[in-house]
Amino acid sequence: MAWRGLHISKPAHLSLDHGRIKVREIGENTDETEPLFFPLEDAAWIIVDNTRSTLSARLISACMEAGTPIVFADTRHNPCGLALPFHQHHAQTQVSRAQLGMSAPFKKRAWALTVKAKILGQAENLRLAQHKDAPELAVLAQKVRSGDPNNVEARAARFYWARLFDDFIRADETDVRNALLNYGYACVRAAIARAMVAVGFIPSVGLHHDGRFNPFNLVDDLIEPFRPVVDWAVIEHLRVRGGQETDLTLDDRRAMAAILTRDLVMDGEQLNVLHSAERMADSLRRAIEAGDPYRILFPKGW
Repeated sequence: MAWRGLHISKPAHLSLDHGRIKVREIGENTDETEPLFFPLEDAAWIIVDNTRSTLSARLISACMEAGTPIVFADTRHNPCGLALPFHQHHAQTQVSRAQLGMSAPFKKRAWALTVKAKILGQAENLRLAQHKDAPELAVLAQKVRSGDPNNVEARAARFYWARLFDDFIRADETDVRNALLNYGYACVRAAIARAMVAVGFIPSVGLHHDGRFNPFNLVDDLIEPFRPVVDWAVIEHLRVRGGQETDLTLDDRRAMAAILTRDLVMDGEQLNVLHSAERMADSLRRAIEAGDPYRILFPKGW
């Protein structure tokens, strides 16, 4: 079972060598550097966080066959792309037909449960931060109705961000807190996309998100309850982060990538984010087959 990821922060060439990922550093004075090897079967994800790095077509093909997503970052180290395999699940046709056949009431109820789980996660973060308004946010979560017609999600977001951070604007691209959040979200998005494809879902067919040009509508639905996990990881990282750098450092990026191995509680068990995404994806499949959105499992604590 895949259980760890690779974060490529220096210029390197990645290739496939007898079932292993071979990483050789490139650049000046690196001709004599010994390559590193990692079993492909152990790799749950690869983050290519250096634009001078290269990957062989053979390795990319092997990663797609193994279901290992590859995340690419731009020159500012912001994740900008994701490579995923075509559907290879043994019951792909059955799963995709069930997914395409979801009724409108099912999707609306499933989305309401997703939003409720997200808001409860945000309330948990305020509780962990010992904020007096945490109970008020938990009460707001109970007001989410099927399809969230009153947009409680947005009301909760305004309430939450104003209390989680001081002097914070979520859309401010110059704020390193937003950079940390976005990097963490991108890593979790890759894990959820991997899990959805592995189960046999079509990631472009969502419950609520319906972007015409978005290949990950379903992923963008199901990431919502995981966002508070990232938010709290950012808070913990900021507590130990030294310096006043306004750009993401290597330590920042590694800390955010490590979120995928962070433990949380799902269905009474302690699982890391990577395995929780897999469990959620499988529960969604079972929920769709049974026509019962209440079977979907979401994270409930960390």
